[in-house]
Amino acid sequence: MSDSARITIRLSKDATDKLQKLVDEGEFKNISDVVRRAIEDFLASKFAPQNIERVNVNLPKKTVSLLLELVEKGEVEAVDLDDAIRMAVKEYVRRMVSKAAESEISDEIKKIKKEQEAGE
Repeated sequence: MSDSARITIRLSKDATDKLQKLVDEGEFKNISDVVRRAIEDFLASKFAPQNIERVNVNLPKKTVSLLLELVEKGEVEAVDLDDAIRMAVKEYVRRMVSKAAESEISDEIKKIKKEQEAGE
């Protein structure tokens, strides 16, 4: 017994042509795979754990190719492309938070020095 179900949908000719273009470009094996992926992505975003916010990022094809190459060569400690992007975003945020904290500390030190100079 299969654990899948068959559904039927109607799409505009324009939508169908665009789906077929993805297949023709070799990105997917057939239109069913395109639709299946779109539905799985939609469901993953709608049913993500409470502490997770899904974000879609559009990257230039060349950037994606370079990232995939780095992952495949093992030059990035990531399991797949999504993992590599997650790691890059986390590192970027960590750096920005660190810079913001350094700036706040620097501002606070300047403020204390001015107060000390004014008190002398």
